[in-house]
Amino acid sequence: MNRTILLVGTAMGMLAIILGAFGAHGLEKLVDAEAIDTFETGVKYQMYHALFLLFLGLWNGIAVKAKKMVFTLVLLGVVLFSFSIYLLALNSLTSFDFKIIGFLTPIGGVLMISGWFYLGYNILTQKELN
Repeated sequence: MNRTILLVGTAMGMLAIILGAFGAHGLEKLVDAEAIDTFETGVKYQMYHALFLLFLGLWNGIAVKAKKMVFTLVLLGVVLFSFSIYLLALNSLTSFDFKIIGFLTPIGGVLMISGWFYLGYNILTQKELN
């Protein structure tokens, strides 16, 4: 499980750097400054959670079952939150109106918060930390 978490965290971090560079250098002629700021918000949260997953994959202080739950919540949260933000920021470039998926962004946010909460709950209720 740790290997999977570490690989996903690494891939998510690498993708955040690629998307961040695209947002900083490739979007300036395509969309307005507000859309670039929105895109960068998605990149920031993706990178924060990539680092979080690297920590989670390296730390053996919680049970495997709890670790899997935190991983799942965070991964789903990032996919829904960041990727819906990317699509919403690029909405003006397509004929498809991505605003219809806007409801996914707060769901992703709640999932990321839930992952942090669940980790904290497990730390708090554990008798002994490794």
